[in-house]
Amino acid sequence: MMSFADHGIEIPQTASGPEVQTTCPRCSDQRRKNKAKCLSVNVEKGAWICHHCGWAAGLGKDSNRPGEPTHWRRAQYRRPDPRPQLTIPQHGVDWFHSRGITDAVRSRSRIDYGRVYMPQIEDHAEALIFPYFRNGELLNRKYRTLAEKHFRLEPGCELLLYGVDDIDPEKPLIWVEGECDKLAVEVAGIRNCVSVPNGAPPPNAKNYDALLSFLEADREKIEAVKQHIIAVDADAPGRRLEEELSRRLGQEKCSRVRWPEGRKDANEVLVRDGAEDLRWFIENAERFPLEGVFEIADCLQDLHRLYNHGFDPSYRTGWRELDRLYTVRPGEFTAVTGIPSSGKSNWLDCLLVNLAKLHGWSFALFSPENLPLEQHMASIAEKFIGKPFHDGPTQRMTEREFESTIQWINNHFAWIMPGNEEDWTVDKILSTASQLCLRRGIRGLVIDPWNELEALRPAGLSETEYISQSLKRIRVFARQRKIHVWIVIHPAKLYRDDSGRYPVPTLYDCAGSAHWRNKADNGLVVWRDLSGADSAEVQIHVQKIRFRHVGRRGMARLFYDPVCATYNEYEQRESPGYYA
Repeated sequence: MMSFADHGIEIPQTASGPEVQTTCPRCSDQRRKNKAKCLSVNVEKGAWICHHCGWAAGLGKDSNRPGEPTHWRRAQYRRPDPRPQLTIPQHGVDWFHSRGITDAVRSRSRIDYGRVYMPQIEDHAEALIFPYFRNGELLNRKYRTLAEKHFRLEPGCELLLYGVDDIDPEKPLIWVEGECDKLAVEVAGIRNCVSVPNGAPPPNAKNYDALLSFLEADREKIEAVKQHIIAVDADAPGRRLEEELSRRLGQEKCSRVRWPEGRKDANEVLVRDGAEDLRWFIENAERFPLEGVFEIADCLQDLHRLYNHGFDPSYRTGWRELDRLYTVRPGEFTAVTGIPSSGKSNWLDCLLVNLAKLHGWSFALFSPENLPLEQHMASIAEKFIGKPFHDGPTQRMTEREFESTIQWINNHFAWIMPGNEEDWTVDKILSTASQLCLRRGIRGLVIDPWNELEALRPAGLSETEYISQSLKRIRVFARQRKIHVWIVIHPAKLYRDDSGRYPVPTLYDCAGSAHWRNKADNGLVVWRDLSGADSAEVQIHVQKIRFRHVGRRGMARLFYDPVCATYNEYEQRESPGYYA
C-alpha cells in the first residue's frame, strides 16, 4: 500500500491527532505563499483534500494523477469533515446585528465560526461558517471572512440551495442571491426562501447553464412549488440570474421584486428601510407580463436595454460562410427540410455540436428515426472528437478520447423517448423539454422528423389545422423558455428534372401545410446533388429569416467530410448566389 510520502505529502513529525494541516505538493510551489498549509490530511482515514486547488484523494484510491484517464460516472460528493462548533465572538455577533440579522434567526440557521484556509489570501483566517443542509444532513459549508469579503465552499462537496429544507410547496418560494439575503427575508417573517450557493454568475459566462446544475438534485421539490418570487440583486449579474431562473421555472409561475432606488438587495433594504418595508416589497412583487397582454411598463427595462445595447445576441453556427446568412437566436423556431438522403438530420447534429462547443449550449432531442440511441450517440461523438467511432480509413478515437467524449455528450445532450408511440405528442415533448429546461438548462430542442408526430393526429382534425395549432404551441414554448426549436420536415414528393437532379425544395414543399413557411422564424433547406457521383458540396439555402439582425436570405456552401460525417468551410473563392 502506498504511503503519504509516495504522493509527495509531508506529515510533520510534531503532528498529533487525526487531522493534520500541511502544504500541498500539487500547487504550493506555484504560489506566492508556497508554505501555506492548505492541505487537510486525515491520518486515520488515509485521505486528504486541498482547500486551494481542490485535489482530493486517499491512500489506495484513484488519486487522479495527471495522464490517467478519468472514466465517466455520476458525480460522487464527499461530506464535510466534522469540526467543533465554536461560539461566535462578540465582533461576529455585532457584524450580524449591523446587517439587521437577529440572534434568533442566526441561531436557527446554525451559523458557526472558526479559523479556516482561504485561497484568496493563501492563508488561514477567521471566518463565519454557513452550513448547507438537506433533510437535516450537513452537505456543505460556506466560509466568509469578517475582515475582508472572501468566500469559499468546501471543495468536493455537493453544491445545493441554501435553505432548501425551508421550501414549502404551498407557499411562494423566494429566490435570493446570498446567505445574508436569505436571513434578511427570514427576519421579515418569511422562511420560505432559498439562496443560490455561489451568487449570480457573470452575465457573459460561456457555460452559464452548467453553473446552475445544482438545481437538478432538488428538481422535484422545486417543481412542486406553485409560485416563485425572484428577489435577486439589482445589478447586471442579478438581472441575468433573474432571466435564467424565470426561464427554467416558467415565467407563468414567477414574479420579480424591484428594489427601491439605491438599494441593491434584500439585506440592504432590511438595514436601511426595516423588516416591514422588506416584506412589503416581496409581497408586492410584480408579475412577469401576462401572455398576450403588454403595456409599456411591462417592457420598459427591455426597451432601455434595446436602446442602449441593441438586440440580444444571436449565436454563431461555427461556419463563417453560413454565419453571414443565419445565426441562432434563443426563443425562435427554425424549420429544416431537404430531399431524402441530403443529410439534413446529420447537418443539424453538426450544428448542435458546434453550438455546444462554441457557446456551451445543451439540447433535448426527439429523434425517433435515429435509433438505436447508442448509434446516434456514437455519431455525435465522432463529430465532437473528429475521429471515427470504429476502425476505418483513419485511426479511431482512443479509449481515453472515448471516455472524455461521452462525458461531454452527457453534459450537453439528452434524448426524449416516450414509453410508447401513443405518447409521441407535441404536448408530451414540450412538457418533458420544460422539465429539462429546469433540470439541465437546455437551450435547444430538436424534433426530427415531424412526420413521426403527424401519424398521431387526432381524429376530426385536418392536417393543416393540426400543424397550425401545434406550431402555435411550439412558438409560445420557445419564446417563454427562450429555447431555440428546430423541426425537421420531409418534403412532399418531388420529381427529377431532365438532367436527373432533384430541384431545391422550398418551405412550401414541406409535407402537410404552407404553415411551415408562414409560421417559422427561420427556414433552411439542406441540398446535395445526388444525380451522379456523390458530391461533397452541400448547399444550405436560407429561405426565410424573420428578423434582419439574425441573418438574411441566401445560400452558403459547405464541404462534406464522410469520415466523421462533418461539414467544413467550402474553400472556393467564388461568392455564393443570393436570393433577390
